[in-house]
Amino acid sequence: MSALRKTLQEYLQLRRKFGFKLEREGLLLPQFVDFLEQQGAIHITSSLAVRWATAPSTASPRWWAERFGEVRLFARFVAAQNPNTEVPSADLLPRWRSRRLVPFIYSDADLVALIRSTEIFEGVKRTTYATLLGLLAVTGMRVGEAISLDRNDIDWRAQSLVIRSGKFGKSRELALHPTTLEALRAYGRMRDRALPHPRSAALLLSLVGTRLLYKNVQRGFAQLLYRTALPYNLPRRPRLHDLRHAFAIKTLTRWYREGLNVETRLPLLSTYLGHVNPSQTYWYLTATPEMMQLAERRARGALRERL
Repeated sequence: MSALRKTLQEYLQLRRKFGFKLEREGLLLPQFVDFLEQQGAIHITSSLAVRWATAPSTASPRWWAERFGEVRLFARFVAAQNPNTEVPSADLLPRWRSRRLVPFIYSDADLVALIRSTEIFEGVKRTTYATLLGLLAVTGMRVGEAISLDRNDIDWRAQSLVIRSGKFGKSRELALHPTTLEALRAYGRMRDRALPHPRSAALLLSLVGTRLLYKNVQRGFAQLLYRTALPYNLPRRPRLHDLRHAFAIKTLTRWYREGLNVETRLPLLSTYLGHVNPSQTYWYLTATPEMMQLAERRARGALRERL
């Protein structure tokens, strides 16, 4: 094993200890080391980094920038151990700034329409998808987190559930409304009658008693979306993830309307959503025109009080 490949293993192991899954990086960076070895290079150089990052030539500038960014991070790590390493300048390739998609904010009527559309499915699948949609809407959890829930993750006495495998490996506890708990109990009774011998400990089960697969859930959601009157075409095609956006924005909107101090409560929402950095939650303050209007109205009121 080359010294560079050994250093790559150390780099990936260290970052994974900090909670990064590195699924894409775990594939790309070994390919980069393969490329260096094919070129007979024992050190990272700027020219080789650019050559690798911009392959294939038919790829998009965004793809080039993502590959180049991963190489630069790795090169910084290697340079701390090997002074012969060149850390490529960020200016060697055009910078790509990703833009957040404008979220589709589901109204209560939209959610009802989606849940009713689950009637196109049969048996357990119908109730599973209805429960999944409702759970996402009232908790703001990520789709993958909901799929990963096991039955024993619900604490019926404490009226909460624990997300044990959230993003970046972080776990958190979510308080549940009594109506949500009752809906989960009803689903559990139906699920246990239909699948008395499940093949998984998952809370939400497929038709054959296994844990739901992310790709299948996305495919099922596309079918539900097609059956409703919600806009299907770009650029604002509703996504499952937008239920999370809707939860956050509706929560902030309610706080503003109730006259609460939103700034002091944002860290609470950030923790509830499982954000690593509170700045991710601050984005919701500018996510919709209504939110901007409420924030501006609050700021004007505060200014008048000072004057």
